Amino acid sequence: MKIILREHVENLGDRGDEVNVAPGYARNYLLPKGLAYRAGAGAAKQIEDQRRAWAIREEKSERGAQELAAQLASVDLSVRRRAGERGTLYGSVTNADVAELFAEKGYKLERRKIQLKEPIKALGTFEVSIKLHRNVTASVSLEVLTEAGQTLAQVEADRAALEPAAAPAEAGEEPVDKTTEEASEAPAEADQEARES
Repeated sequence: MKIILREHVENLGDRGDEVNVAPGYARNYLLPKGLAYRAGAGAAKQIEDQRRAWAIREEKSERGAQELAAQLASVDLSVRRRAGERGTLYGSVTNADVAELFAEKGYKLERRKIQLKEPIKALGTFEVSIKLHRNVTASVSLEVLTEAGQTLAQVEADRAALEPAAAPAEAGEEPVDKTTEEASEAPAEADQEARES
């Protein structure tokens, strides 16, 4: 089915493009959502009239997205989560959590625009991409801390400080208490003698 797009549709085309799609996709998704017109002489003329307005609106939208990207570049985000002793989180940080952090800073962003390959499940500093416009993507630094406000380096330093205290006891060869060894062998010998008789 031939249609003319009213809006940019990812992996399909830009505004004003005439594309051929499956009839079900057009009937059930594109047409009801107002993303496309049925192709025809009237629709083509209507789209041509709107192209100029779209170009102006698109340019204005892109400029606004670039300005917002410049503002977001200066924003530092940090989130506190409960974490284990090796720096792994109990839970994760998702794009919805990042959207809430931006809301606290006064920026209203849709969570679907925040692009995380997968939820963050460890302490550390991560780069988060935000697709503000199809041609504009901002990158923001997000630091994940423990509930106490410790970074991954601090958690590892604390763990390393505890390990050397335990290491000398393990590394040093202390004489084994022979009485304990002999006491544990005595019941085993008694059991073996009882079985033989």
